[in-house]
Amino acid sequence: MQYLPLGNSDISVSQLCLGTMTYGRQNTAQQAHSQLDFAAQHGINFIDTAELYPAPVSADTGPLTETIVGQWLQKQKRDQFIIATKVVGPAPKKWIGHIRGGPQLNDQQIEQALNDSLQRLHTDYIDLYQIHWPARNTNFFGKLGYSVGKDKHDSPIIDTLATLARLQKSGKVRHIGVSNETPWGLHQYLTAAKSLGVEKIVSIQNPYCLLNRTFEIGLAEFSHREHIGLLAYSPLAGGALSGKYLHAQQLDNARLTLYKDYFYKYTTESAVRAVESYVNVAQQHGYDPAHMALAFVRQQPFVNATIIGATDCRQLKTNIDSVDVTLNDECLKDIQKLHQQQPNPCP
Repeated sequence: MQYLPLGNSDISVSQLCLGTMTYGRQNTAQQAHSQLDFAAQHGINFIDTAELYPAPVSADTGPLTETIVGQWLQKQKRDQFIIATKVVGPAPKKWIGHIRGGPQLNDQQIEQALNDSLQRLHTDYIDLYQIHWPARNTNFFGKLGYSVGKDKHDSPIIDTLATLARLQKSGKVRHIGVSNETPWGLHQYLTAAKSLGVEKIVSIQNPYCLLNRTFEIGLAEFSHREHIGLLAYSPLAGGALSGKYLHAQQLDNARLTLYKDYFYKYTTESAVRAVESYVNVAQQHGYDPAHMALAFVRQQPFVNATIIGATDCRQLKTNIDSVDVTLNDECLKDIQKLHQQQPNPCP
């Protein structure tokens, strides 16, 4: 396992980060702890969670994931692990109204969310505290084009950053990151940091995979030039890029089988065609399809860490083994050719 600085910070993180959003829904606490043990034994020191998890979101299960991770973390040497979590942005009450009666990114709610996460995670500090999504009308969660609309829950970025910087100064947060952000939003965070005289954000957690390379349009240059590392989530497109769902296979306890409506974009006709094509490329070059998909993400210079997830340790081992794979130039050329033919079928 290789380790890289997290953005411009003094934190070194493993190139693979363990995502935990299945804990408490697809995975029991015991299964989750087995995964965490396995990941730690294989050199992963970076663990990502959120107050929103597990997913799909439900008042009955949230926020079980942080609780499960915290139970495990209690038994570890805290300073050996980099823990990242997130505060949710505003959203319709029918979706996440169970969180603080309808979350807002204001000073009081952000501090309450952080304190609640600290309690569930059994720690007195968070290494990387992230805004889960913007508090404004913009394009994220699969929406590509920007449509002008009213900011129903507008919280100015400079105010949000001021709150996070205050919490960082208190020692409860080491570094700050964003998630599901746009180029404009990222620029605003950078401008606000200069204006306030505080540390700039160190990371951005956005989707990035063979089926969704929209990060390369605008955001990749920001990441590279400003040293704001991408924490790439959904690198396997919900497991689709492993090829396990091809030929209409219905797998037990599998994400795209259990939650078709939630992860529908990975099961469309265009998505299936693209997956078939990428699996063929992997096989032609002698790579496991999952290894090829993960290696492609890891090899991008703007990627700081690739967030992997699994429902069992067998899958986790496959994902971790991808760190030993480096794609050859011919394979990369074929991937690029296919991307030009079928660009971003799953944004």
